[in-house]
Amino acid sequence: MATQGTAYEYLAEPFDITHAAVVGIDAHGLVERWSKGAQALLGYRAREILGQPATSLLTGGADLASAVSEPRRGGNGWEGLIAVRHRAGHRVELALRICPLQDGGGRRSWLAVGCEVSAPRKWELDQAVLHGLLDQSPIGIAVVDTELRYQLVNRVLEHMDGVPLQLRVGRTVGQAMAGEVESTLEWQARQALGSGQTLLTFQRDVPEPGEPHRQDRERVRLCASFRLQDRTGRVLGVCQTTVDVADHDRARQRLALVNEASSRIGTTLDLDRTVRELAEIVVPQVADFVAVDLLETVLAARELTPVAVGGETALRRAAHLSIQEDLPEVVVSAGDPTRYPLASPQSRCLNTGHSIRDPVVDESTSWLAQDPLRRAKLNLLGVHSHLVVPLQARGMTMGVATLLRWKYPEPFDDDDQLLVEELAARAAVCIENARRFTREHNTALALQHSLLPHGLPEQSAVEAAYRYLPADTEAGVGGDWFDVIPLSGARVALVVGDVVGHGIHAAATMGRLRTAVQTLADLDLPPDELLGRLDDLVIRLADEADATAGGALVIGGTCVYAIYDPISRKLTVARAGHPSPAIAHLREPVEFPDIPAGPPLGLGGLPFESAEIDVKEGSVIAFYTDGLIEASDRDVDVGFERLCFALAHPDRPLDEICNTMVRMLLPEHPHDDVAFLVARPRALSTDDVASWDVPAVPSAVHTIRQMTNRQLTAWNLEDAAFTTELIVSELVTNAIRHASPPISLRLIRERTLICEVSDSSNTSPHLRRPLSTDEGGRGLFLVAQVAQRWGTRYTPQGKTIWAEQPLPSKQAHAPHPAAAAAPVPEHDST
Repeated sequence: MATQGTAYEYLAEPFDITHAAVVGIDAHGLVERWSKGAQALLGYRAREILGQPATSLLTGGADLASAVSEPRRGGNGWEGLIAVRHRAGHRVELALRICPLQDGGGRRSWLAVGCEVSAPRKWELDQAVLHGLLDQSPIGIAVVDTELRYQLVNRVLEHMDGVPLQLRVGRTVGQAMAGEVESTLEWQARQALGSGQTLLTFQRDVPEPGEPHRQDRERVRLCASFRLQDRTGRVLGVCQTTVDVADHDRARQRLALVNEASSRIGTTLDLDRTVRELAEIVVPQVADFVAVDLLETVLAARELTPVAVGGETALRRAAHLSIQEDLPEVVVSAGDPTRYPLASPQSRCLNTGHSIRDPVVDESTSWLAQDPLRRAKLNLLGVHSHLVVPLQARGMTMGVATLLRWKYPEPFDDDDQLLVEELAARAAVCIENARRFTREHNTALALQHSLLPHGLPEQSAVEAAYRYLPADTEAGVGGDWFDVIPLSGARVALVVGDVVGHGIHAAATMGRLRTAVQTLADLDLPPDELLGRLDDLVIRLADEADATAGGALVIGGTCVYAIYDPISRKLTVARAGHPSPAIAHLREPVEFPDIPAGPPLGLGGLPFESAEIDVKEGSVIAFYTDGLIEASDRDVDVGFERLCFALAHPDRPLDEICNTMVRMLLPEHPHDDVAFLVARPRALSTDDVASWDVPAVPSAVHTIRQMTNRQLTAWNLEDAAFTTELIVSELVTNAIRHASPPISLRLIRERTLICEVSDSSNTSPHLRRPLSTDEGGRGLFLVAQVAQRWGTRYTPQGKTIWAEQPLPSKQAHAPHPAAAAAPVPEHDST
């Protein structure tokens, strides 16, 4: 390829005496020589100025030496700037050079050469450009004469071709170069000499046989040859320039690699994956091997502390990657601790926070002497270049990345180091974000686990099993919870709830709601009323959050609350925006009972309704959060279908059913928290329940005590007769005196012995401590002393006062100490 050259206006040397102003000055300071250049520059003819004092040309009337400004030595003379007067009277600024002369008699005279001030400045600029092209530019330059002998070669070309200057200057192109390159350069030089055109060709270096082919290793050069001529047009030779355009390609590739890293590193908040992404960017584009070692505090997601200077720091291998699949182990395996000597590049990099580069690694590398194991392995691979960069974010060093080259022919240079430092800086920010997220996730998870039940309470109403699976680290901890709460009358409450959102605020809100449900459950509220009060609580929490700057936004959720009565075998359920429970029957399809769908918690203003369900023997009831049924590709219908399959054959062990639900409905890493509770209701035998209607007359107390005593004898609970008769007497007496009929008594033998007295009054009993002078008021006080627990629950028909006491063991026959010391009330004598 050739381009037509253009004419260039040569700039002559400004002090060239053939056209500059030349003035001779004798020993007396008189002008004795005056050139045509001086006449053209200042306007004076020779006859007008010869014999005149040279100072007559000066504008200030001073002597010649003091008139020169910015004087400086130049060889045997000196030079500077001077102002002289033109024949026409105006001022002329000149650049002046003065050289002393001596004749045979030893008399001194002066030769002054002057030109316009702008001329030497242009000349000096041209000279600076010429020297810059030869010594500072990345362009390789060679000049050959008309016989194609090298006359000038700059250092850049010497580095490009690897041919020393002494093997080129004075030799022809054919003598200095060999092979295809020589023939191309020689042909191009001859063509430029003959045609006068500028010729352009591309040269591409092919990798050596057996060397891995990589685009960034290819050498693509643009070679130009053009003819050199002097001012008269005489041909002097040919100038050949070489530009390594592959450097521009590599710069573009490195920029593309940085852009790629910005999209590939930090795609998740998983720390291990982030480190792996960094390794995959570096190998094989930059290095043959990379190892990333992080502080143990980073991998453990703990608080970062500054690296101890001069001491050994605990590092752990986070990831490594090599171009060789059969690579012998260069360092420790991923996950193992790494120990580096204090003089190693890794330790120095950690202590200083600066990259350490060894362009050449060989037997003379000092730090390898302290690490013979690594030296042997590096020698085995043939590693010739080594680079260690720190992983820093927010002013803290979190680890180091070690890069090796053995098949990559070039050593690590400044550009490689800058590139790797940029990649490491981007990765370090992502690693720090992942560490902080993991730390918050672990904190929220620990908080959530501390707020969830660590085991199910002892009760006989249901056999239960549960699973709680937190979301993966990306989604964050959620607010799912479950609970099994024993209630009075051998009943049990089954609860599953879900708080909106994820994170530590969701976990904290979940804990507050679970505590509130337990508190409300102790009041023996029916499910619909309990959800109503829970809804009021959520609204108050939301108001508090709105009133607090930076308050938690995770206020709201769903809940299902059910009460199972093992005596009536009925399940009373209410739900607040929550999925309906599933009931698996032995001989019928899985049922999703039609329970009124109340609003989610936190909306307010809408009522909740309960539904009562008869539970058949052998059934299994499953309560769950929406994460269970939505995990199947977010298709709820598929989720319900899989749930039915998982609950089939409810006669299996509950743990097996739970495992089946996890396997069929959940992916390996669920995107949302999942909590579910599986319960197999049990019926309480009619032999364990005794009930009587009580006439509203005082004399009925004695009869009820006798019937109670006979029932305890039938149950072999004679040891509990004293305290049970006391409880029955006090509760029945209070009902007769202060309540309204109908009145009934029920005894339940379960894990405890339960006494229940029901009436149609809604008046709440009040426990107080009577004074020594009081004639009554000791009934509930005595019941509270001898009972393990007691309380009141309200029903649509009135209220029930209940008291529980532990079943006596064969080894303990003594009555409760409080009961033995308590006086017998008056009405017990009836």
